Amino acid sequence: MICGTSIGALVGAVYASGQLERLESWVTGLLRREVVRLMDLTWKGGLIRGQRLFDLFRTMFQDINVDALSVPFGAVATELESGREIWLRHGNLFDVVRASIAAPGVFTPVVLDGRLLVDGGLVNPVPVSMCRALGADIVVAIDLSWGKLGPYRDRRRDVAPQRPESKGLLARLLRGERRDPERPHVPSIFEVFNTALDIVEQRVARSRLSGEPADVLITPLLPNFGAMEYHRGKEAIAEGRAAVERMAPLIEQVIR
Repeated sequence: MICGTSIGALVGAVYASGQLERLESWVTGLLRREVVRLMDLTWKGGLIRGQRLFDLFRTMFQDINVDALSVPFGAVATELESGREIWLRHGNLFDVVRASIAAPGVFTPVVLDGRLLVDGGLVNPVPVSMCRALGADIVVAIDLSWGKLGPYRDRRRDVAPQRPESKGLLARLLRGERRDPERPHVPSIFEVFNTALDIVEQRVARSRLSGEPADVLITPLLPNFGAMEYHRGKEAIAEGRAAVERMAPLIEQVIR
């Protein structure tokens, strides 16, 4: 079975429907400008509606009912009104995924089955507990938040591309304050918001995993990846494969 939260729900859904190679082919060919064109901006409930992106998904991939999948699948979302963890096991596949990836402030919330839902990463970023509850004997989990903070995060400054700086107010707000080279970099509003979500996700993930550990935990190290840098999918996939290779001896022992 496959259980996923947020981007894990998207990749897991495509894998469960047998379309992973098609997703890899598409994402490894993405350019930055194509990512920008997929962002249908709004100020109502979030920064991005997500309609344009998921309309594209429905033209590229077979959009089926979760119950029709050959591999049992579930996704995690958060009910905005109550903060409850919601397990999504039925309904249209991409409607379920869209609810699970609705990062607060970034994607607009989703109304599904009469509930207003946002990203499941707020309550259960690595849903080992869902797998166990659904009957899994062995759980191999992937935690993308592992290397986002602390010593790994410092490397981001070394690899981030340098861009010409605009002098406009909005540009400064997005870029952050850099007036005094002797002072620590003051991040932009967007950087602060996304880092705050990273902190929540990492803390919740480690807390949940300590009480409900996986048999194998795979931790790709992606500290220098921005929240919307989907055009760098080829690099991320390479690190994902490297992370699996690092854990291969344990995986082999566990699944024998």
